[in-house]
Amino acid sequence: MILTDTHTHIYSESFDEDQDQMMQRAIEIGVTRFFVPSIDSTYTNAMYNIESKYPENVFLMMGLHPTHVKENYKDELKHVGDELEKRLNGDLSKTFYAVGEIGIDLYWDKTFLLEQKEAFRYQIQLAKKYKLPIVIHCRESFEEVFEVLESEKGEDLFGIFHCFTGTIEDAHRAIGYNMKLGIGGVVTFKNGKIDRFLDQISLHHIVLETDAPYLAPTPYRGKRNESSYLMNILEKLSEVYQKPIEEIAAITTQNSKDVFGV
Repeated sequence: MILTDTHTHIYSESFDEDQDQMMQRAIEIGVTRFFVPSIDSTYTNAMYNIESKYPENVFLMMGLHPTHVKENYKDELKHVGDELEKRLNGDLSKTFYAVGEIGIDLYWDKTFLLEQKEAFRYQIQLAKKYKLPIVIHCRESFEEVFEVLESEKGEDLFGIFHCFTGTIEDAHRAIGYNMKLGIGGVVTFKNGKIDRFLDQISLHHIVLETDAPYLAPTPYRGKRNESSYLMNILEKLSEVYQKPIEEIAAITTQNSKDVFGV
């Protein structure tokens, strides 16, 4: 059984003390594909380091996280563009598999909403330029995210709606923009709500993720998350869809291959 964690920050400082042990725990239960989103330029070297240690397992993205869109966001966007160009034009031995994570976050601060929209749109256009998927971060901002997606919609727009927490209407709308839904620990929460309607969404629109070290699933809620906990999410989806875990693992891994092309 091959499991794919489509969103995990395995380079996080949270794993400084036991990164290799954490990776081995995940690999031992079948999580052999780790898709790693970017936050900002300060994490780029850490991302490259984990990729070098696990070249067969780790697949990187490049992007500017919306909560890191600050006064210097244009410099950060230049870094994103420069790194994409270097790697995708063969100047570096590896490649990127998505532009992410990008989007809009209005939970913590609305000060940079206009800049977040500008950064989101610019990075979508970078993804189109390089024929890459996008990985969307959306928190307290469904309408704002959909507004940008509507302006950029087309066959060249596709990707993953990471950490999906919306309504069934939001789900159908996201799918309408060629997005898979990233399902993580929230599906195991008593107040997570998405488990109430998820079985009405075809598994062919679903990918698995942890968002480690954040959003640990039950029974680890409130603790550090890690990619091995993808099994808890898989088991919950088995309950929701009334299908064996092996079938869900196979379908969601194939979905990840369809998105990322690897």
